[in-house]
Amino acid sequence: MGVILDSLHQVGVVSRLTFREAQRRKMMWLGLILGGVFVALYAVGFYFAYRDFQRTLSSGYGAWPAELFANALMTAGLYVISFLVIVVTVLTSVGTISAEIDSGTIHTIAAKPIRRWEIVVGKWLGHALMMTVFTILMAAGVMLSTRIISGYGTSTAVSTVAVLVLESVVVLSLTMLGSSLMSTLANGVVVFMVYGLAFVGGWVEQFGAMLESKVATQIGIISSLLMPSEALWRYASALVQEGGGRSTIMQAFGPFVVVSRPTDAFIVYSVLYTLVLLFFTVRVFNKRDF
Repeated sequence: MGVILDSLHQVGVVSRLTFREAQRRKMMWLGLILGGVFVALYAVGFYFAYRDFQRTLSSGYGAWPAELFANALMTAGLYVISFLVIVVTVLTSVGTISAEIDSGTIHTIAAKPIRRWEIVVGKWLGHALMMTVFTILMAAGVMLSTRIISGYGTSTAVSTVAVLVLESVVVLSLTMLGSSLMSTLANGVVVFMVYGLAFVGGWVEQFGAMLESKVATQIGIISSLLMPSEALWRYASALVQEGGGRSTIMQAFGPFVVVSRPTDAFIVYSVLYTLVLLFFTVRVFNKRDF
């Protein structure tokens, strides 16, 4: 029991150091400020768009229910948040291991009475907590703005935000594995390329589902298994659309189309995917010489 408590303490220490490092580099504050700017822009844009929409309804030319319009714009806002969360996740964690190895800082940490796996798990937990807070604040800003201005709210808000948090954690785990294997620059390039492949694969799967092409659908599924980020966004988007149905604008623009929705089992797969990547990160870091 004492060993477990000691390990938890060490992990907590590394997590706090990770927070302090993010504060020292002002990465966390910069992300929060830019996120706040986006939420403010979304709120202003949504206000004027919704006001014009109401004028259209009052003139007798409106074809959509108000909640469909609000749902469509909220989904668009959450789509941008999904992308921003991934970018911030990669930029804040891309050098969490490799940069400290290159600078020699890792010698100071590893020389203390702390196990290497505790360093990795502590860093992962610190970044995961930061991104969880960031994601919740961003998503809550968009959803609350929509609710205050239009009165529309989705009953799936909690589950939607949870999936977006899982998306950031998946990207974090891949980034940390890359940071234990490659240089900071190479890691950033590889992670964004893998994310890009998953993004394209998601489109291919959607078109394959619409055209009933098994090959295209299977290509998209394989890309989702290699990198679940895009499939997790589609799952979150489907949750949002459950509350307001699908509108014409959603069906017209690719990012909001959910023709092929991932199953609930894919959420379990994404959690296991994250844990497996974290396990391999620990193994690689244990074997590294520095």
